[in-house]
Amino acid sequence: MQAYTLKKILFVFFLPVCLAVKAENFSVIKRADSLFSAGLYNEASALYQSELTKGEVATDGMLLKLAYVAEKNNDVPKLLYFLEMYFDRHPNESILQKMNDIARANGLIGYETDDLNYFYLFYKQYGLYVLLALLALGMYVFGIIVVRIYHKESVPQRYKWVAFVYLVTLFIFVNLPEGYQSGIINRDKVLLRAEPSSAAPVIEIISRGNKINILGSADIWLRVFWNDRLYYIRKDDVWVI
Repeated sequence: MQAYTLKKILFVFFLPVCLAVKAENFSVIKRADSLFSAGLYNEASALYQSELTKGEVATDGMLLKLAYVAEKNNDVPKLLYFLEMYFDRHPNESILQKMNDIARANGLIGYETDDLNYFYLFYKQYGLYVLLALLALGMYVFGIIVVRIYHKESVPQRYKWVAFVYLVTLFIFVNLPEGYQSGIINRDKVLLRAEPSSAAPVIEIISRGNKINILGSADIWLRVFWNDRLYYIRKDDVWVI
């Protein structure tokens, strides 16, 4: 009873604080919107980005405005970063092609319209429908197996193999988004190392704006795939998408 009362007291105490913080954030974003409408793009961009660093979730409109300002300032890496974030929410072939064109014009790598990016586009667009189809297929196959077992009939070996392959496929498909991440190098002369250590040899140096595939992390390091090889890079050198 005392614990419940304490929770209620804490809730009543912190609720006004949370609402005040939310109202303040909303006020800052409204001010940024007004600055953007007035043509003060850099000032608006600074406010938007200050809110993002505080943990505010960017709206679609905010991402497009930040991309617009980055393009006006010829800040190609940030332009690509905000477009990538928008693309992650709204996968579209025209956005993918636009990023590829911008990257090629500026000598940046990782934005190619290759099989991997098209597969990711397909997954983002149709993944839910594929998952529903897999679930329907699974219900059908397991339904047949359950009925045969109920009637004490033998289950053909091929049904068991189909069930096994189905479970493996479903596991991979459901966990695929967690295994794939990408990021953009956020500064020049970033070191790619053979091992997750500052003492490890430097294998390659890449510049700001290039895109990498992230396969995992270890302490302050990211394990990345770049030019068909695995490397380690510091987390603070990457804008993770």
